[in-house]
Amino acid sequence: MSIELKSKTAIPRYQQIAVEVAARIANGEYEEGEKIYARSSLAGQYGVSPETARRAICILSDLGIVTSEKGNGIIIKSRKKAAEYIQQNGKRQTIDTIKENLLKSVSRQRKEMDYLNECMKDLIEASVHFRSMNPFMPFEIRITRECVYLNKTVTEIQFWQRTGATVIGVSRNDTLIKSPGPYVALSENDIIYFVTQDDTLDRVKEFLYPSE
Repeated sequence: MSIELKSKTAIPRYQQIAVEVAARIANGEYEEGEKIYARSSLAGQYGVSPETARRAICILSDLGIVTSEKGNGIIIKSRKKAAEYIQQNGKRQTIDTIKENLLKSVSRQRKEMDYLNECMKDLIEASVHFRSMNPFMPFEIRITRECVYLNKTVTEIQFWQRTGATVIGVSRNDTLIKSPGPYVALSENDIIYFVTQDDTLDRVKEFLYPSE
C-alpha cells in the first residue's frame, strides 16, 4: 500500500485570528462584558479582509466566547470558554505535529527502501556481469546434519549426474582440500565448493536439502 506524504496544511488565517483573540481573553487582557472590536477594526488590526475577520468572529461566537451584533461590535462573553478553546487548539496542534512527523518518517523509510532496492539491483547486475567474466567462479554450500546425503561420497550419490555440478574443493576443519576427487564424503560442517553448467546453485540445494 502506497502512502503519500502531503505537506502540512497551514492553519487558515481566520482560525489563527480566532486563537489569538481567544488567548488574549483567556489571559485576562479583556474582561467579560467588555466591547473590544468592530468587524472592520479587527480586519484592519490584523491586515485581513472583512470576510476573514467575520469568519474569525463566527468561530468565537459559535463557541460562546464572544457575542457579535451588527452595529454593536464584539463583546466578551466567557473567559472560561476562551481558555477551553485554547487548550483544545493546543491538543489539535500536537496531533497535527505527530501526524506530520509520522508521515515524514514513512517518507524517509520509503526513500531508504527505494535506495536499498537500487543497491540490490546494482549488486545483482554486477554479480551477473562478474560471473559472466569469470565462468569458473565457484558456488559454495555448507553441509549440515539436515543434509540427506550426510557421510555419503560424491560417487555414491551421483552428485555430478544428478546436479550437473562439479565439486572442486572442500573446506574441512579450516583446511581446504582442492580437487578432492569422487570419493570424498560429505561430512557435517564441510563447505563444498562447486561449479555448475547453468550458473545456479538451486539444483544443488534442492538435491542436498530436498523440499518437504
